[in-house]
This record gives sequence, C-alpha cells and structure tokens, in this order.
Amino acid sequence: MSQLFIGGEWRDASDGGTREIRCPANGASVATVAEATTDDVLAAIAAARQTFDAGIWSATPEPERGALLHRVADVLDRDADDFAGAESRDTGKRFVESQYDMADIAACFRYYAGLAGKQTGRVVDTGRADAISRIVHEPVGVCGLITPWNYPLLQTAWKVAPCLLAGNTFVLKPSELTPSTAIMLMRALTEAGLPAGVANLVLGAGPVAGAPLAEHTDVDLVSFTGGLETGKRIAAAAAPTVKRVALELGGKNPNIVFADADFETAVDFALTAVFLHSGQVCSAGTRLVVEASLHDRFVDELVERADRIVLGGPFDDDAQAGPLISAAHRDKIEAYVAQAIDDGAKLRCGGERPREPELADGFYYRPTILDGCHGGMACVHDESFGPVLTVETFDDEDEAVRIANDTHYGLAGGVFTQDAGKAQRIAGRLRHGTIWINDFHPYLPQAEWGGYGQSGIGRELGPSGLDEYRETKHIWQTIDPRPQYWFPNRRTP
Repeated sequence: MSQLFIGGEWRDASDGGTREIRCPANGASVATVAEATTDDVLAAIAAARQTFDAGIWSATPEPERGALLHRVADVLDRDADDFAGAESRDTGKRFVESQYDMADIAACFRYYAGLAGKQTGRVVDTGRADAISRIVHEPVGVCGLITPWNYPLLQTAWKVAPCLLAGNTFVLKPSELTPSTAIMLMRALTEAGLPAGVANLVLGAGPVAGAPLAEHTDVDLVSFTGGLETGKRIAAAAAPTVKRVALELGGKNPNIVFADADFETAVDFALTAVFLHSGQVCSAGTRLVVEASLHDRFVDELVERADRIVLGGPFDDDAQAGPLISAAHRDKIEAYVAQAIDDGAKLRCGGERPREPELADGFYYRPTILDGCHGGMACVHDESFGPVLTVETFDDEDEAVRIANDTHYGLAGGVFTQDAGKAQRIAGRLRHGTIWINDFHPYLPQAEWGGYGQSGIGRELGPSGLDEYRETKHIWQTIDPRPQYWFPNRRTP
C-alpha cells in the first residue's frame, strides 16, 4: 500500500483509511493508497512550515537547487517507462501518449534548473548619493499544490519545479483518482537529495485533503488546476487569509479554419485538437469555427475519420483513443450531448458508448461531432472535457473573431489559414492566452501558459507593475504545416 509523505517520512493515514485506485479502461485494481484525514493535512502543512522557517531549503544557494532539479530530471529519464506505465494505468491514457508526456516532464525540470542563478534582482537608481535601492526575489513560503487527473505528472511538474527552484516548501495534493506518479515523484525527489520536509504529499478527495491548503494561515500560496467551480471555491476559501492564488481552470477553445487553409493539415489537426486523450485536455479544440464555404466538405471528412477512431486500453497497440476517467464523468458527457441535441444540434457521429464487448468494463465514449451549433447553445459555452466537437460557421474575419471570443473562458485557440497576414490579424484579436497558427497543442515550458477571462489568474507581476494591467499571450506559428497523423486511421492522402 502507498502511504502519505510528510516531513520526510512515509506514513499511513491517521485513521488507517485507504482508497482503491482502478484503471478506467477495464476496472482493474491499480493500487491501494492511504486516504488523508484533516489531521494528516495539518501535519503536512506544519512540516512544510517548520522546514521553510528553518531556512533548510530557502537558504540553499540557487545553483544547488537547480542542480537538484537536474538530478530529478535524470531519474525521470531513467525510469520514464515506469512513470508512463503508472500514469496510463491511473488515467487509461494510451501508453505512447504517456511516454510523450515524460519527455515534456523531464524537460520542464531541466528548463527551471537552467534558470538557476539567472533570475537576479536589480538596483534602482534612487537619485541620491547616500541611499541604495535593490529589488530582490525571495521565496513565497509554503505552497499548496493541487493537481488534476488528466495530465497528473506533467501538471505536477509545472508546479513543483518552479516552486523548488524559488526555494519554497510545498504540500502536494494530486487528484484522488490518479495519485501513482505523484507518489513516485516523492521518491525521485528523495533520491535526488531533497531535504526532508521540503516536499510533502497528501492523498484524498478535495474537501478533506485539499480544502485546508486554501484555508490555512500557514499556507502562503495555493495553486490549483482543475474545474471552474472548484477553482471559485478555492479562491473564496483563500480570500480570508489573502494568500496568493494561482488558478488554471480550463477552456472552451475555438479552432478557426478558413477556406484557404491546407485542407489535409487542418482536418488532421482538428481531429487531434479535440480527440487527443479523449478530449480530456484543458486546451482541447472543442469548438470548430469553420468558414461557411468550406463547412460541408470539411465536416464530412471529419465525421468520416472520427467514426473510424479505434478505442482501447492504454497498452492496446491498435487503439487510437482511450476511456474517460470515470463512470461519473461519462455520465456527465452523455447528459451534455443529450442536452445539445435537445437544443437543436445535429449529431453527425458518436453520441454513444462503444458496442464492442471487450470495452464494456471501461468508461468509453465514441468520438462525437455536433453540427449546426451556435452561441445560444449551452454546448458551445460549457466545457464538456470529453471527445465532443461542436461546429459553428462564419462568413468573414470579423464574424470568426466574434464567435471565437464568445466564451467566458480564454485559454487557447487555433487558426488555420495560408494567408500569413490574416493569421496574424486573427491571432492579435483573439482573447485567449495561447494561439496556435496552423498547429494545435504544442507548448514550451519557457512560454507563457495562462488565460484570459475565467481560464485562470495568478501571473507574476513584472518589474514595472504594468503586468498587473496587461494580459500575456503566447502565439505559436508553424511555418511549414503538414499533417501529423496522430490518428492513423486516415485515408491515403
């Protein structure tokens, strides 16, 4: 049985409680893990607080902290297949996808390791000969890190690596559905030489294991990635102590396809944008916004290909997409699709569970395309977080931008066109944190990853203070776009 990690020691939950982790692909038992009580979480916070206040890690020179991150990356590389296998068993994600994730995870630790000693302060001219003014950077303190179930280790790396480089201590609370790689990461941090008490791990559901991280006075920052409603509750819980809050809350991301786009490339990326990891991606391109003159040909091709996507478990070499994370999540998506159809959307494919007997024990749902959608429908505005694509049409650039920006989210979006000027005009007008041009989904650890609207808050302020009043956007443009064929069920081009 896997235990909690508090103050450098592995321990059972104080009441002996456990949780069984099961693979969503077939219901098989993956692990039994300790289920933290409130007392356990308070003990983890106390350990992180004591360690931080003692200066054990914050006083370690930054180059040494960076060297430890390099060692962690080495362990991740060495044991990549073990981590990927554990991630796939927890999430049901295809093993090959988890392997790709491992490269990004190690790269994240190495990126922050490479910043060691380079993020220096600055001297400010006081205008006086008898005074010196310096701007310095110091750690925040104790950080509560709450991570989701869809990319468990990658999302953890995005939080843990910069947190450690900055000299903080932390309490990590992974999703109760996918804790395995967080447990393995604690062992990797210990092997790399991280002092006891710097990293602490509590397991369990949010109301018990996560809530104290937002509420407690000894936690200086809470960082959460997950659903919008939970994010709102965390922000409210953190308000009385006025702690720092960082929230990444998902998106309803438009993928704009103009009639002059390279057809084969745009179709291929439209499939990947929405059906990768069965749509369980915060930046998934779940809203296809296609030029009206291209609509029929483009959507017909998408439907034909989506209908042939093969579902299967993480270690099924023939599978191209996996299950949803849980029965409850599948129920939510079924209700979402039913509501869309009631509201007038046209079901073009999917909209049901697969009928293959070998998939009956998993939480599978067929790739689904809903045509004839418009801004008055809930399916266009609500995040399904599943393999469901809505289709809207436009006639000109202004209408494309208006439709794409008609969302209370603002995380990411795509633009497909062979007109470079048009691509830049549209990218500049979209109110989304990341814009991909003739591509979808790539990210860089050194680039901004944030959102407009209700997709997230918490970016650091810049030295001039202007960043408090500015949004930051990352625009990625692929110069020579071509199909990637992530889903190999294509026709021969």
